[in-house]
Amino acid sequence: MISYKDLGLSASKALMQQAYTENYAIPAFNFVCTEQLQAIVEACIIEKSSFILQASANVCKYMGMDYVYHLAAAAAEKVHREGKGIKMALNLDHGLSFEECKDCIDHGFSAVMIDGSAKPFQENINITKQVVEYASKFDVTVEGELGVLSGQEGEVSHSESRYTDPSAVKEFVAKTGVGCLAVSVGTCHGMVKIKPNPDGSLPELRFDILKEIKNKIPGFPLVLHGSSCIYPKYVEMVNTYGGKIEMVAGIPEEQVRRAATETAVCKINVASDGWIAATAAVRKALAENPSAIDPRVFLSKARTEMIDLYRMKICNVMASGGR
Repeated sequence: MISYKDLGLSASKALMQQAYTENYAIPAFNFVCTEQLQAIVEACIIEKSSFILQASANVCKYMGMDYVYHLAAAAAEKVHREGKGIKMALNLDHGLSFEECKDCIDHGFSAVMIDGSAKPFQENINITKQVVEYASKFDVTVEGELGVLSGQEGEVSHSESRYTDPSAVKEFVAKTGVGCLAVSVGTCHGMVKIKPNPDGSLPELRFDILKEIKNKIPGFPLVLHGSSCIYPKYVEMVNTYGGKIEMVAGIPEEQVRRAATETAVCKINVASDGWIAATAAVRKALAENPSAIDPRVFLSKARTEMIDLYRMKICNVMASGGR
């Protein structure tokens, strides 16, 4: 059993409580490789932003829990040494079982998400409560989810969205004891985050639902998944250098920033934007240097591009710089 406190990590609940009070959102950046983790840490140190480092259940299986643990420990040490007071939490994203969540808690994660959103309401309560009861022994924050996001992320896949029912949130929070709640208000996993209107315009997120939820559970932190903006410049770069990305629609920056600064949303997840930026940089680097065989030649370019992306996210979307 490894305590996250021994790694110098912070509880994500405390980070979100500050974000709620000061009207910004904690960036929750997913990583799938060392270069992406380095980019996240570097960007947050430069912009003086506390953050949540996220590994999905899928990535924990892909990399191996020991690698995830030691990489996170190295990141926490760098933050402690160079971060000038910023804090870092480590979160399991989209845990699908009690066993996955327990394994991460036992390996020093300071937060876990149990995704029971596809289950019937009572079953969602039961599995979420089970995780909360175990996590509470170690002061680990648990994120639950109500409502369903369409799209695919790792092993999580749904064909249709289902908005969060505001009338159910108070009961869910009270019966489970979760520290924060992921909600469905129009975001989506995958490359098409939001479905365009027939005229090509993009609909707004359901800020009315966010407002109603806030009224039902005042002071309680909410989470947005599927919130990448899918920047055209990176899509164009991928396609210019041999890739093929056709259907894309991200959440407009101004809508995500509004959620971060005007609602109870205190944590915003970003995965796809980092992947696209990295892929664009790698494709460009290999096209310009087709004889390259040393991965550092192109992976360093990906890292640099992701640093720029995450810095922009912190400043323009999360409003979390200097926190």
